[in-house]
Amino acid sequence: MNQISPLAYVHPEAKLGDNNIIGPFCYIDRNTVMGDNNVLQNSVTINYGARIGNNNEIFPGASISTKPQDLKFKGEDTICEIGDFNSIRENVTISRGTASKGKTIVGDHNLLMENMHLAHDCVLGSHCIIGNSTKFAGEVTIDDNAIISATVLCHQFCHIGGYVMIQGGCRFSQDIPPYIIAGKEPTRYAGVNLVGLRRHGFSNDLIELIHNAYRTLYSEGILADGIKKIKSELQVTPEVQYIIDFVSASKRGIIR
Repeated sequence: MNQISPLAYVHPEAKLGDNNIIGPFCYIDRNTVMGDNNVLQNSVTINYGARIGNNNEIFPGASISTKPQDLKFKGEDTICEIGDFNSIRENVTISRGTASKGKTIVGDHNLLMENMHLAHDCVLGSHCIIGNSTKFAGEVTIDDNAIISATVLCHQFCHIGGYVMIQGGCRFSQDIPPYIIAGKEPTRYAGVNLVGLRRHGFSNDLIELIHNAYRTLYSEGILADGIKKIKSELQVTPEVQYIIDFVSASKRGIIR
């Protein structure tokens, strides 16, 4: 049984699961699907194309599946997928996709803090923390377990690796590889995310291996040479392979 405030509007074509709480002044548009046990506090807007999972809490002023801020968008029938157990705080905006990819995706167990923005066709993994007023342009990919501090500005098409810590106020237009701290001005490599990796159960030996991989990678002027050296001199664990694959696939180049 859903609890829907008489001051909320739910379109007759919206599909709601069970045990959802819809607070006053919420607006739920047509072509929306919501699972079970979600809490929408007051003044939440769920726009056309939203697909929301289970056990999410969405705070006042948030707007999900907004029309993309992209002049190439011509009204395509696209969606915005939100997973489970996310906390989406006040005034967060998440756009739906465009013809490029068709959908914007948010995984599970994320904390999206006040006033942050996730643009069209972005893919946000799971167990991420995104700080206040951080903004992601279109088609950015953020891997699992990333921590991105407040007021960070991320250029379109960037890829942010897993287990990173990005310091507050950073601006960048290149990819940020996994397991590192990114900071300073301009944004650059500032060491391995030692505290974060320990909190996730990485052993000291594995952390040292990751550190050696980046020491080797950044010691070479050409990244391809650094990758060859990593393969020949270090143990290629799944974590090291992730670094190799990430750097090899980078289209915008990585921060250095």
